[in-house]
Amino acid sequence: MSSEMNELGPIVSSGHLASGALPALSEIEFGMIMLNHAFSRWMVRCMAAAGVPDLSAIDILVLHNINSRNKPKTLADIALVLNIEDTHVVTYALKKLERLKLIKSGRRGKEKLVMTTEAGADACARYKAMRESLLVKSVLATEVSADSLSEVAARLRALSGHYDQAARAAASL
Repeated sequence: MSSEMNELGPIVSSGHLASGALPALSEIEFGMIMLNHAFSRWMVRCMAAAGVPDLSAIDILVLHNINSRNKPKTLADIALVLNIEDTHVVTYALKKLERLKLIKSGRRGKEKLVMTTEAGADACARYKAMRESLLVKSVLATEVSADSLSEVAARLRALSGHYDQAARAAASL
């Protein structure tokens, strides 16, 4: 199958972008597009199946981040970890999650902190159970090793740095 794909050329979303010096980067970009949409769809449907419908993918990422390690987070912490440049996106998610009583806010000095409520922690636990049952079990069945997944994750994080740097350069033009 690999030789068949080589005859057809790289699998990309935009052929004109694959005609440059690194066509494989266009293949990665197409894979990321597909993965991003599939991952977003999965998160929304998994959380709905876990009993919390009407959350966007960003809302779910923010909720999981707040629940992580069971310690309060600031808006800046959340935006930094999730690599969200526009803090208004996080602010909107926080308001929505608080309105749904999945998180609550407090203060440390002048700093606003957010933490999950019992309902928020329970939603995350149900999501985790659903994830283990439906997704992790399926991935384990493919015999993909944890080491190879970790290697892919490290490469994606490294690539994100290249994209961030290129975005800064483009913004300065």
